[in-house]
Amino acid sequence: MKSSKGKGLLGLLVLLMAVGLFGWFGYDTMDDIKLGLDLAGGVSITYQAVEENPSEEEMSDTIYKLQQRVQNYSTEAEVYQEGSNRINIDIPGVSDANAILEELGKPGSLIFVDEEGQVILTGNQVASAKPAQMDQNGMKSYLVQLTFTDEGAKAFADATTANVGKRIGIIYDGAVVSNPVVREAITGGQCTIDGMTSYEEANNLAATIRIGSLSLELEELRSNVVGAKLGQEAISTSLTAAAIGFAIVALFMMIVYLIPGVAATIALALYVGLILILLTAFEVTLTLPGIAGIILSVGMAVDANVIIFTRIKEEIGKGKTVQSAIKTGFNKALSAIVDGNVTTLIAAAVLYLRGSGTVKGFATTLAIGIVLSMVTALFITRGALYALYSLGFESPKFYGTKKDRAPINFLGKKNLCFILSLVIIVGGWAAMALNNSKTGHILNYGMDFTGGTSTNVTFNEDMSLEDISAKVVPVVSEITGDADVQTQKVAGTNEVIIKTKTLNVEQRQAMEDAMVENFGVEAEKITAESISGAVSAEMKQDAWWAVIVATALMLLYIWFRFKDIRFAASAILALLHDVLVVITFYAVAKWSVGSTFIACMLTIVGYSINATIVIFDRIRENLAESQGKRSLAELVNLSITQTFTRSINTSLTTFIMVFVLFLLGVSSIREFALPLMVGIVCGTYSSVCLTGAMWFVMTNRKKK
Repeated sequence: MKSSKGKGLLGLLVLLMAVGLFGWFGYDTMDDIKLGLDLAGGVSITYQAVEENPSEEEMSDTIYKLQQRVQNYSTEAEVYQEGSNRINIDIPGVSDANAILEELGKPGSLIFVDEEGQVILTGNQVASAKPAQMDQNGMKSYLVQLTFTDEGAKAFADATTANVGKRIGIIYDGAVVSNPVVREAITGGQCTIDGMTSYEEANNLAATIRIGSLSLELEELRSNVVGAKLGQEAISTSLTAAAIGFAIVALFMMIVYLIPGVAATIALALYVGLILILLTAFEVTLTLPGIAGIILSVGMAVDANVIIFTRIKEEIGKGKTVQSAIKTGFNKALSAIVDGNVTTLIAAAVLYLRGSGTVKGFATTLAIGIVLSMVTALFITRGALYALYSLGFESPKFYGTKKDRAPINFLGKKNLCFILSLVIIVGGWAAMALNNSKTGHILNYGMDFTGGTSTNVTFNEDMSLEDISAKVVPVVSEITGDADVQTQKVAGTNEVIIKTKTLNVEQRQAMEDAMVENFGVEAEKITAESISGAVSAEMKQDAWWAVIVATALMLLYIWFRFKDIRFAASAILALLHDVLVVITFYAVAKWSVGSTFIACMLTIVGYSINATIVIFDRIRENLAESQGKRSLAELVNLSITQTFTRSINTSLTTFIMVFVLFLLGVSSIREFALPLMVGIVCGTYSSVCLTGAMWFVMTNRKKK
C-alpha cells in the first residue's frame, strides 16, 4: 500500500513539475512567437502581375528586388509568392504604414528616353539605385547613384555617347520623375544624378527607380494597415479571455467530475504550455483568429476528457472497481475520440489548403490544438488519474456513478424537431429574399466578398448613429467621392467601421488625417483594409469549395469507419442543417459575412460532426451488444440518452470559452465568435435531436 502511494505521489509530482516546467517555458517563449500583422501592427499588401502568364524567373527576380526594398522598413519584412502570379508583402511593426504603401505604390514600368521620346533603357536594366550625400567646401549636395546591369551598361553607354549635352528623361508609370542633362559619355556602368535639394528628395527618386526596375509590372489587389497599439490591445483582451475561460472550465470540470476533473485540469494546464512551445517550434504566425483557434481548441480539448469520464462513471455504475472502470473507460472512449478528432482535422486541413492569411493561421492553431488535446487526454489525463488513485482516492464517491436510466424518448419528438428545423431554414430563405430585395445581396457581405475599403476608427467618445451620419459620413464622402458610405458601430466600444469604395493610398491617408484633425482620433487607432473585386470573387468561390470538399471527405471517412452509408448520410444531412441554420442567423441578424465566415462554417461543421460521431459510436456499440434483444427505436433512444450528458457538458464548456472571447474580444474576434456560439448550440441540437432520428428513419425504410 505504501509502495503504491509512493508511486502515485511520485507520478503526480512528475506531472505537476512537467506542468510547471512546460508552463514556464511556454510563457517564456511567448515573446518568440511570430505575430501576424493584426497583432503586431504594420502593413500587408498583395500584388498581382499585370502580365497574364509571367515566367518563374520574372516572378523570382521581382520578389528578390521587392525583398531588398522592404528590408529598409523592417528586418522582419517578408515577401513571398502566392500562386503563379501574385506576391504578398508583410511588413510588421512599422508605424507609418500609409507612407510605406504610398512609396511602394503600384510598381509600374520605368523607362529611360531621349529627347525624341525613344526608349533607350528599361527599368529591369538598372541593378541598383541609392541616395547619397556629398560635402564640398562646406556645401552639401544630394545625389542618386545608379548601377546598371551588363546589358544596361552597354545600352546606357551608347545612349550617353550619342546624347552629350542633351537630356535623358526617366519616366515611371507614365510620369517624368527626373530629366537630367548628359554632361559626358558614361561607359563604366555607373552614373550619378544630381540637382536634388534634400536627402529625402534623393531617397524618393532612388526608391522610385528601384521599384520601377522590377521585372514585372504589378497591380495592387488588396492591402491592410493595422496600428501597433490596436494589436497590443487585441493580444491583451484575448489573453484575458483565455485565462478567464480556462479558469471557468477547470472549475466546472472539478465540480462535475471530482477527481477525474482534477486530472483533466492538470492535463489541460500542460496542454496550454505545450501549445505555446509548439507555436514557437513550428514558427507559426499567430493571428487574432489563430488565438480564437487556440481558445476554441481548449474548449474542445475538454470533450475527450468528458467522453472518458462519462464512460468511467458508467463502468462504476455497472459494479466494476474504480481501477477496472478507469481502464475500461479509456478503452471504450478511444474510438469515439479518434473518429471525432479526425473529422475535425479534415475541416482544419481544408481550411489550411484553401484559406489564406488569418484563415490559414486559424486552421493551423486549431489543428495543432486538436492533435495535442487528443494526446494529453489519452496519456496525461490517464497518468494523472492513476497517480491520484494510487494516492488513496480509491472510493467510487470520488469519481461519481452513472447507472442506466430509462431511455428518453427522443424519437417520439422527431417529427416536431424535423418541422422546427424546416421552419427555421425556410425562415432563413425568406430573410435572404427580403435582404436581396432591399440591398441586392442575400447576406450582408463584408468587404472580403464585395471589394472596397474598410476603415476601423476608434473615437475618443461613444458616438451615436445620428452623430456618425451627421458628422463623420459627410467628411468621408467629401474625401472619397463616395456617396454610398456605410457605417457600422461595434457594440460596447467606441469603434466605428466605415466602408467605402476601394480607395487609393492618397485617399486613405487623407481620410486618416481628417479623422485626426476633425475628431481628435489617435492615428494608431485607425486601421484600413482594401480588397479588389477579383479577390472577393475568389473568396466566394473558395468558401463554397471548402465547405463542399470538407463535407465530402467527412462523409467518406464516416462511411469507411462505420461501414454504413446511412450513418454518413445522416451526419451530412445534419451538417447541411447546421450550415443553413447559421446562414439563417447571418441573414436575420444582418451579421457581416467576411473572410472568417469560411473558418466559422467549417469549425461548426467539424464541431458538430464530433458530437454526432459520439452518438453513432454508441449506437454501433449497442447494436453489437443487443443481438436483436432491443427494438431499433429503443436502441437509438438508449444511445442518445447515454451520451446526452456528454453532449451538454462538452457544448457548455466550449460555449463558455467562446462566450468569454465574445465578451472581451476585439471587433474582428466578435464577428467570428457570435455565429460560432449559434453553431455550437445548433450543432448540439442537431446531434441529439436529428442525426439519430434520421439514421433510424433510413434504417427502418430499408427494412420495410
